[in-house]
Amino acid sequence: MNPYLKALNCEVMSISTDSVYAHKVFKETSPSLKNVNYPMVSDRTHQISRAYRVLDESSGAAIRASVFIDPHGIIAAKLIYPGEVGRNLHEHVRIMQGIQYAQQTGKGVPANWQPGQTGINMDPNLIGKI
Repeated sequence: MNPYLKALNCEVMSISTDSVYAHKVFKETSPSLKNVNYPMVSDRTHQISRAYRVLDESSGAAIRASVFIDPHGIIAAKLIYPGEVGRNLHEHVRIMQGIQYAQQTGKGVPANWQPGQTGINMDPNLIGKI
């Protein structure tokens, strides 16, 4: 697992509609997957992909997505990627940092927020007054 996500006490897993056998072959033959140290979950029944609304029904495969689930089991964020665009791990870390910051402080984080910067008050009664 990425050390930045580990430091944030996150759990990571990959889920695909490929079989466990395909996962095994991918992990054994793909240089980029050889060092994967998080669970690779097979969703052959499409139950998970449908629940997260990422299943492409016409192909039977899940579209590339990253789902961020908070400690209460609520989806806090979901990113959908075109097939030709890879994920941005730095943005995943920033999203988790922002979600955790909001949980700890009650404040939201503005665009381009980075840890160490102040958050914004989310009280709707203060809109336009600060």
